[in-house]
Amino acid sequence: MATIVEIEKLALNLSEKERATLASNLLESLPPVLSDEDEGTAEALRRDAEIEARPDMAISLAELQAQIENRRG
Repeated sequence: MATIVEIEKLALNLSEKERATLASNLLESLPPVLSDEDEGTAEALRRDAEIEARPDMAISLAELQAQIENRRG
C-alpha cells in the first residue's frame, strides 16, 4: 500500500483540473462539519439562505471594500 507521501507526490503531478477533482472528492468524503464550536458554520449557512431568498440584500466586494475604507477614515 502506498504511503501518504507517495500519494501526495503522485497527486502533485496531476493537472490542475485533476487535482481539483481529487481535492473535491476527498473533501466530500469527510463529515460535513469536523468541528463547529463557535457555530460559525451555522451562521454562514443562515446568511447564505438569507442572500438566496433576498439577493437584493447582497453587496459587491467593491462596495464592501468602500464601506471598510470609509470606516477607517
